[in-house]
Amino acid sequence: MKNLAGNFFEDFRIGQDIRHATPRTLTAGDVSLYIALYGSRFAPQSSEEFARELGLRAAPIDDLLTFHMVFGKTVPDLSLNAVANLGYADGRFLRPVFVGDTLSTTSKVIGLKENSNRKSGNVYVRSTGRNQHGEIVLDYVRWVMVKKRDESALVAETLVPDLPHHVTVDRLVVPDGLDMRLYDAELAGSPFFWDDYVAGEKIDHVDGITMEAADHMLATRLYQNTARVHFNLHVERGGRLGERIVYGGHVISLARALSFNGLGNAVFIAALNGGRHVAPCVAGDTVYAWSEVLDKAELPGRTDVGALRLRLVALKNEPSTGFLDRMADGGYHPSVVLDLDYWALLPRR
Repeated sequence: MKNLAGNFFEDFRIGQDIRHATPRTLTAGDVSLYIALYGSRFAPQSSEEFARELGLRAAPIDDLLTFHMVFGKTVPDLSLNAVANLGYADGRFLRPVFVGDTLSTTSKVIGLKENSNRKSGNVYVRSTGRNQHGEIVLDYVRWVMVKKRDESALVAETLVPDLPHHVTVDRLVVPDGLDMRLYDAELAGSPFFWDDYVAGEKIDHVDGITMEAADHMLATRLYQNTARVHFNLHVERGGRLGERIVYGGHVISLARALSFNGLGNAVFIAALNGGRHVAPCVAGDTVYAWSEVLDKAELPGRTDVGALRLRLVALKNEPSTGFLDRMADGGYHPSVVLDLDYWALLPRR
């Protein structure tokens, strides 16, 4: 047999290092397609001249496009036989990526826990994306529920890693050369700077985007994510939803693009503190989003840029005006599909 079936839960070992296949060189075409898919409007990623005014050598690749490319490399080895991608933690964007850079990914298994039904287990990995110079551009932890090949197989190792609740401010990295003193808010399309936000406020991002099958499959192929549940309608008609499941990262990018209305100057993602895909989406669902400011922080030695800790909540088929969230019993409202906690960098006055 020359075809590859992917790894099952019992194939993983704590401490295992995985070098993922297919390095990916990012092109201007990738950037244009990403904008076409999501409508992202953040100024430094949209304009070479705007980015150069801020001290960058060129317009950087959108942070989430970098994330999806790094993530996509891991799928054939980590989640081809996944039941669900469960969550993220301790993610940091360590240097910007530009057109022409080549990304590759490695992962280390840092935890394993078999589920009580013995049909699957949770695999915890730290994945690291590097550019062509070997420099780390992104590092994050995720955990994924993976099927077992043989339900009777014994799994000797059990370890649930102790992960930080959030990335501390001293670990946030500002892109090299970035100087926000010349930030042009009028050209950026938003008058609100870091100084204008307060912890506890909630922002309704107003608009909604209906997901089309062609869009979410095209996006997932762009990232070379090969997970079968996103593509094979013949099989998924008999699955739990009766339809192809939208890649969770597609929902993250849609919600982030929607957040421009209210957070248009939150131009760089510095860290992913945590997050989970609360419920799946399928083509035809409409995504809305709202954000909550969890915290704001000055950065050591910087007066031009500050950090906001934001909670981005995506809803399906329910407008965000009501800020639907958790219910009285502690569970999520049925419309909530994403709960993402991240640090963003904004200009200061």
